[in-house]
Amino acid sequence: MASLSMGRARRFVSNCFRKHSSTTPSPDNNNNNTSPDAKALASIAAEEERKGGAVLVELFSSQGCATSPQAELLFSRLGRGDFNLERPVILLAYHVDYWDYTGWKDPYSSSLWTVRQKAYVEALNLDTMFTPQIVVQGKTQCLGDDEDAMLSCIASAAREPAMAFKARYERPSDDSLQVALTGSVRSKLESQGADIMVALYECGLVNDCPEGANKGLVLANDYVVRHLQKLTSVNDISAKKTVSGTVDFTLWEGFKSSKCGITVFMQNSSQHIFGAQNFKLPDNL
Repeated sequence: MASLSMGRARRFVSNCFRKHSSTTPSPDNNNNNTSPDAKALASIAAEEERKGGAVLVELFSSQGCATSPQAELLFSRLGRGDFNLERPVILLAYHVDYWDYTGWKDPYSSSLWTVRQKAYVEALNLDTMFTPQIVVQGKTQCLGDDEDAMLSCIASAAREPAMAFKARYERPSDDSLQVALTGSVRSKLESQGADIMVALYECGLVNDCPEGANKGLVLANDYVVRHLQKLTSVNDISAKKTVSGTVDFTLWEGFKSSKCGITVFMQNSSQHIFGAQNFKLPDNL
């Protein structure tokens, strides 16, 4: 683990401490003469609703941190379903920029992701920022390369209702993507309110690292957040009320929709997550 003191913005610790969502068919709800299969599907749907939706797992990482590649591998395995979890997960990886000054600039890093991590550090009453870090549902955290701790955080996470949005995509220009979303949050929000956020991420990124802590390694990264935007803010809203909005993303060179997806999630000012939904982008968008 590599850490950064909150009170010393550019004071670095040189060493690192070692130590998708599932879909349920919707039953036809015609009359009292419901078939046994339809009743079974209805039972499954009711159980899924009771259990709640997917768990949002966020990784804060850097190609400039010696232990981040191990965490990235663990994160990719989590996305592949290697751990046979009882609950679906949605994954987002943010590459922070505070290790960009130690020999290698992470090509996916952003100061925005450092600010996002800092918000979690403050909300979770931590003493320092560090990589790699896992945050689950905005409520618990652990070392990103600690498999047992990560799985424990996921297993104990509160399951919020699954969001129910539909997405429509347009390409206004070669370097832009517009996403229109309409649906319900399926959570009752009172005066505190929350923001509905939309992340655009990319998988299957591979590049050489010629300098820095991971010099000579070929680094593989999945679920890398490229953009994060607010769709809208909601408060005093019922679980079924329709919410809609549009976000516009500027695309990067080499963008391929087949490698990308979007995640919609709802987060309040305490950084708690109240539901998430994942969409794989259509091929050849």
